[in-house]
Amino acid sequence: MKSMKIVVLTALLAIVLAVGAQAATYAIDAGHSSVSFKVKHMMVSNVRGAFTAFEGSFEFDPEAPKHAKVTTEIQMASVNTNDEKRDEHLRSPDFFDVESHPTMTFESMKLESKGDNEYVLHGNLTLNGVTKPVELDLEFNGTVVDPWGNTRSGFEAEGEINRKDFGITWSKNMDGGGLVVGDKVEIELEIEGVLQK
Repeated sequence: MKSMKIVVLTALLAIVLAVGAQAATYAIDAGHSSVSFKVKHMMVSNVRGAFTAFEGSFEFDPEAPKHAKVTTEIQMASVNTNDEKRDEHLRSPDFFDVESHPTMTFESMKLESKGDNEYVLHGNLTLNGVTKPVELDLEFNGTVVDPWGNTRSGFEAEGEINRKDFGITWSKNMDGGGLVVGDKVEIELEIEGVLQK
């Protein structure tokens, strides 16, 4: 009988620990987040832009980061580089082809801890109808409770992709060599999420 009680107590403890290890779910607060990028222009400067319409969620527990999950969806027509003519070109089939591929999505696959609130986030990025694995260097900025009682967590992330890997190949050669639009695109993210109760 005693051994039976031990088995039952052990099972109950395992259930409690498993429930405790479940990551909290946060909805991305787009009003306090940003999805931005930069790319070389004519080899001498960077053009910076952002997507202003996006949504998503993440699950994260700093005590059990391996359970983390991230899903996001970005509206490609919301691209903004502070130049409407250029933005219209980016929405065209030369680049994002937003009529055929209106969204870009990211789904995480694995989170690796580097220590000191730093991680590497592995996931699949779908852009222009092409899905490729990407890595993002991620920093956890902590968790706070706002004046209205909402629990918020924040992250910063950055990474790099080659646009040609996603079938976005438009550019022009310069007379002195080089491309009008660089192939390498740097991604910069500021993400704030609100805990879902």
